[in-house]
Amino acid sequence: LLSKGTHMANAALHVARTGLDAQNMRMQVIANNLANVNTTGFKRDRANFATLAYQLITQPGAASSAENKYAIGLNLGTGVAITGTARIATQGTLNQTGNTLDMAIQGDGYFQVLMPDGRTGYTRAGDFSLTAEGTIVTADGMPVQPQIQVPPNTTSITIGADGTISASVEGQAEASQLGKIETARFVNAAGLQSIGGNLLVETGASGTPQVGAPGTEGRGAVKSGMLEASNVNVVEELVDMIETQRAYEVNSKMIQATDEMLRNANQQL
Repeated sequence: LLSKGTHMANAALHVARTGLDAQNMRMQVIANNLANVNTTGFKRDRANFATLAYQLITQPGAASSAENKYAIGLNLGTGVAITGTARIATQGTLNQTGNTLDMAIQGDGYFQVLMPDGRTGYTRAGDFSLTAEGTIVTADGMPVQPQIQVPPNTTSITIGADGTISASVEGQAEASQLGKIETARFVNAAGLQSIGGNLLVETGASGTPQVGAPGTEGRGAVKSGMLEASNVNVVEELVDMIETQRAYEVNSKMIQATDEMLRNANQQL
C-alpha cells in the first residue's frame, strides 16, 4: 500500500511539472504580445492547451460484481501541454499618418514582399518607403510585389482603395498610372508561419495564396496614409499574465505538497 501511494505521489510530481512547463510557455506568448504592442500590423497569439494521455485504471462499464458494472470507471490524467499558438487576426486600429506610402488593409489580406531568398513574404505592416531608384520597399528594403517603380521627377503619389498607384509627374498635365498593389488572402491565415520582421510565409496548413486586387473576392481595401496598429489589448494581456502566474504558483505548490507526502512516506519505512 505504501509503495502504491509513493508511485501515485511520483506521478503527481510529473503532472505538476507539465503544468509548470505549459504555464511558462504561455507566459512567453503573453510576453511576446506585450513586447509587440506598438508593432505595426502585429496580431496577438494565444496559447492553446490540451490534456496529455490518461492512464486507465478501471474501464467504465467493466463488471464490478456478478450483477453490477462500474458507472464511471477510474482514469488518471498525466498532465497538460501546449498544443499550439493561434494567431488572433482581428482588425487593429487604423491610425492616420499623412504619409502617402503608409498603407493599411481594412479587412482580410496581406501585402506581398520579395524576400532575399526569393520567397514571397506576407505582412500586414504597410510602412513602406522609396529607394534611391524609386522602388517601393519595406523598412528592411524588400520590394513590394508586384514591384512598383516611381519616376524620379514625380511630384506626388496617389494610392486608391483598389491598390492602384498614380503619380503626378513634372511636365505632364495628367497623372500616370504606375501599377497596382495586389494583396493575398488565405483560406487558413492562422496556418501562416511567423518568421520575424513582421513577415509570414506560406505553409501546407495555410493553403495557397489567393492574389488579386484589394477590395475584391474577400480582400480588404487599401487605406493610403494610414497604418494598422497592433491588435494587442494591454489590459487583457495583463489579466492573462496574472492568471498564468497564479496557475504557475498552484503547480509549484503541488510539487511542494507532493514532496512533503514523499518525505512522510520515507520516514515511515
